[in-house]
Amino acid sequence: MVAGPRGQRRASSRRGDSVRRRLGQRRYGGGIGRGANGRIRLLRVLVIGLLVLIGGRAVALAATSDDLSRLAEQQQNRVVDLPAHRGAIVDRHGQDLAVGTPRQTVYAAPSMLDDPSSAARDLCAALQITRKKERRAVTAALSDRESGFSYVARKADPELARAALALKLPGVGAYAEEKRSYPMKASATQVIGLAGIDNQGLAGIELQYDTQLGGTDGSQVAVRDPAGRLLRTVAQTEPVPGADVRLTIDADIQYLAESVLARTLRSSQAKAAVAIVMDPRTGEVLAMVNAPAVKSEDFGRELANDRNRAITDMYEPGSIFKLVTIAGALADGVVKSTSKFTLPPSIWVADREINESHPRGTVTYSVAEILQWSSNVGAVTIGQRMEKDKLHRWVEAFGFGKPTGIEFPGEAAGIVPKVKDWSDSSIGNIPMGQGVAVTPLQMIAAAAVIANNGVAVKPRLVAQVGATVFNEQESHRVIPARVARNVRDMLALAVAKGTGTKAKIKGYEVAGKTGTSQKPLPDGSGYSEVNYIASFVGMVPADHPRLIVLVAVDEPRSSIYGGDIAAPAVQRIMRFALQHLEIKP
Repeated sequence: MVAGPRGQRRASSRRGDSVRRRLGQRRYGGGIGRGANGRIRLLRVLVIGLLVLIGGRAVALAATSDDLSRLAEQQQNRVVDLPAHRGAIVDRHGQDLAVGTPRQTVYAAPSMLDDPSSAARDLCAALQITRKKERRAVTAALSDRESGFSYVARKADPELARAALALKLPGVGAYAEEKRSYPMKASATQVIGLAGIDNQGLAGIELQYDTQLGGTDGSQVAVRDPAGRLLRTVAQTEPVPGADVRLTIDADIQYLAESVLARTLRSSQAKAAVAIVMDPRTGEVLAMVNAPAVKSEDFGRELANDRNRAITDMYEPGSIFKLVTIAGALADGVVKSTSKFTLPPSIWVADREINESHPRGTVTYSVAEILQWSSNVGAVTIGQRMEKDKLHRWVEAFGFGKPTGIEFPGEAAGIVPKVKDWSDSSIGNIPMGQGVAVTPLQMIAAAAVIANNGVAVKPRLVAQVGATVFNEQESHRVIPARVARNVRDMLALAVAKGTGTKAKIKGYEVAGKTGTSQKPLPDGSGYSEVNYIASFVGMVPADHPRLIVLVAVDEPRSSIYGGDIAAPAVQRIMRFALQHLEIKP
């Protein structure tokens, strides 16, 4: 069917609209779509960027908040050490020798003080700090405005600490501590030793048993306000108290021996002296005295007197050593107690002439009389008969040249030359106690072998630590019992009518040996003609000794002889100890 003109125009118009729409879409529609999409993408980028910025800021604020929280927590939470109670040191009967006394340590936060000078002045007044040096130190410490902590007074009296806290100064607080105190003042100071400001052992038994005495500190996490006041405790670990240490020392015998030694020092005008009281059966040291005495508060100021000379110092023993020479000779069968020797006034050994301590003519002495009268020539004669190898063996057997192993820091081993190092004159020196160096403890331990029927027992200063009691004795035989009894009989003669008569005690038989030894010159060129050590060792009762006492006096001036200076001191100490321990005659 053929359309008319109008129909054709309408159809043509529709087709044209359709074409124009298609052409328009191609020409304009694509451009309009691309612009809209670009704006959308840009908007998306901006939104994402904004979200990133917001997220980053949130993270930063969260981190800052954590830091601030941690800082606030650190400012409020404070970890405080809780010092453990330090164990006491007591004598064998439980009498206090060293104890901990409750104290308060006052501290401050200088950064929190508005007026440090005024605060220092008020705190010093409250704590009764009067010395200018100490007041200046407090002022200087509180003036450091950058400091968050400073001590005001360590281990103050609790009442004074309360007065300081009553000032209510910001940042000023206190915590509990202990101050080490020594109730017997100067008694046994060199043995007990010292604990420092932080209650750590610095010397003596305090140092030797520092771990056991010290215990284990605890800690406390506490919340405090800006002024330093305690608000609450977050966590707490309780301290473990230290163990007590019980010594073998008898405080009464110790005190008496110290008194005797102090008088001996004054009367003889000597430089120093030591005394040891021991039970030869157990090795327990009942007293260990050093003179001059040192008060506990002065310990550390005079180092020369702080030493426990009985354990740390060496000297040449002199004639006391003859009991070792003669005991060894008897044990080897080289001599008998009745063997006799014709002894001239002096004897030459290599290039050295050896004389007696007192002039005399030629005599005939038995071995017992050689010991009774402390003959140098006789001891050297016996030593020569023994020869150096045997003599050296006995010197070592009696414990010289090595520490005894007593529970004390810094024990000296002594000096015993090896046989290969002996000179030609050594066999003339060593039998009478020259050319070897010993400690007073070694010397009394060797003499205790004679007192204990030939058995050596390790010396002991400590009887108990905490719940552990030390009852076991370390012992070994050195010489036969018959030899020990034989030598003891000779030593009893020396006290009854020999060089040791000033050690006699009415009602008791005392055995003992004197010693007078020249001190070596500092340059090692020989021996002093004026400086001596006077000593005496005594044991009582002689037939079954319960006590053995040694006194050695350094550089006495009133007399140089052990029988004059040391024997009377030993006698006074033994006499008291016999009564105190109720040892019957």
